[in-house]
Amino acid sequence: MRVRSLTLAAAGAVLLAPATLPALAHQQRSIEGEGAVTAAELLAKVRGCVRVSTGLYRSDAGAPADIPVCGIDGAVFWKADMDIDCDGRPSARCNRATDPWFQPTTSYHQSDGRYLNAAALPFIVLPAPSSLWDYRKHDIKGGSVAAVVHGDRVQYAVVGDNGPRNIIGEASYATAEGLGIRPDPTTGGVPSGVTYIVFEGTKVSPIEDHKAAVEQGEALAHEFVQP
Repeated sequence: MRVRSLTLAAAGAVLLAPATLPALAHQQRSIEGEGAVTAAELLAKVRGCVRVSTGLYRSDAGAPADIPVCGIDGAVFWKADMDIDCDGRPSARCNRATDPWFQPTTSYHQSDGRYLNAAALPFIVLPAPSSLWDYRKHDIKGGSVAAVVHGDRVQYAVVGDNGPRNIIGEASYATAEGLGIRPDPTTGGVPSGVTYIVFEGTKVSPIEDHKAAVEQGEALAHEFVQP
């Protein structure tokens, strides 16, 4: 069951600022070069959990609350499902016809004032701040850099939207597509097996510059996996 993300007003968004078109994960290898950090290296770093959330999240409405947010070495992470966020600027892939829950807004704007394009920009959705966990206390904001891992793939993304306060595990159409996950907003996603790592104190500006997100993400990942 998919639960929709919150609007800009509900999430208390900010304007960020201008950019280049994004590339997907299969294109990242040419950007990153042979030294790219692997999914296995990232997953080895996040085997344990030092919990930073005061409570536990649900993967979907009605699911058990059993997902902690964990912290380690300048990052937070969680392991969950992936629901598909198709909200934001309408496109051929994300619109009211393709997504019955479609909302034309995201919690953050791109540099030209328009909402983010979920079909083109890899981004993740964070639960709105609450007593369960407040990501702002970890210096995480719109545009913060994330590494999303599924199977043997790594997709670098940004924080781009907010969702319900008690649910975690959602990312944009482009994030899913880059990871080889079916991105259809009604029938896509996966029920488990996705690891989300968000690096504290980071920000891509302009938020829609995916190449910058990949470059920052790869540098951060290299530092993160060092023994």
